[in-house]
Amino acid sequence: MDSKRTGYIFTLLAIVIFAVQDGISKHLGGLYPPAFITMVRFWAFGAFAVLMAASRSRGGLRAAAATKRPILQIGRGALLAVQIIVVINSFTMVGLAHSQAIFASTPLLVALLSVPLLGEKVGWRRWSAILFGLCGVIIILDPGADGIDPILIVPLAGSVLFAFYVIATRLVSHDDSASTSFFYTGVAGAAVLSFTAPFYWTSLEPVDWIWMALLCATGISSHYFLIRAYDLLDAAAVQPLTYLQLVLAALIGTTLFDEQLTLNMLVGSLIVVGAGIFTIWRESVVARRKAGTTDASS
Repeated sequence: MDSKRTGYIFTLLAIVIFAVQDGISKHLGGLYPPAFITMVRFWAFGAFAVLMAASRSRGGLRAAAATKRPILQIGRGALLAVQIIVVINSFTMVGLAHSQAIFASTPLLVALLSVPLLGEKVGWRRWSAILFGLCGVIIILDPGADGIDPILIVPLAGSVLFAFYVIATRLVSHDDSASTSFFYTGVAGAAVLSFTAPFYWTSLEPVDWIWMALLCATGISSHYFLIRAYDLLDAAAVQPLTYLQLVLAALIGTTLFDEQLTLNMLVGSLIVVGAGIFTIWRESVVARRKAGTTDASS
């Protein structure tokens, strides 16, 4: 019981820090190029990944860097780096609350993409939840007579990119450990973004170096707490709680950035979150059922 309680505490800490991180990203994204912000953040994240690998992995850095899927691992890191650039652009162009409402559809996209890319079978219950959730996304997008606002393509792209990142993570998990995947997420992302330095390097105002340091600190601490949460809890217990970030994003967006919540955003978000939680729950049920069948046959 104590370990579960600690796991939930780590989860909530990670969610709160992620929300604060999003607010800082929006603030800095309105002042500096998102590629530059992401690069500095990934430098800190990459250094943290190296330290984690050296201290927590058996065999140290060499063991953490040993991978059977090097191209896919490097691609994952690059994909996440690009996705974060898109996310920061979305926060500044669309808003925190509106962006997070659309990002909430990611578990549905993962379930949808897992069929052609992972060969997973999705039953009628999950298909119904996916279709129901996508209806919620359409409500959030609120297409008018002229169609969907083109600016909303940015958060949609961010959600799709992260879904592909999750799919790639599942693929490498068959051959590599979690510590190896985490190592490549930080190091590969930092290495790829370093090539953009000559094009996006910007001089920060002294006060903004403080914000940048806070962004790096929140990025490191949020990932650390999330790692600790997954050490103590099943993914099915952690993932539904991450939807609280949508609520916190709405609070930060409305109170600090004067964003407006619309009825479409609220109704659509409820539908998407409900469908997402059901999809996550069904995936855990199917996974346990498969594990029980495997155990019984072995």
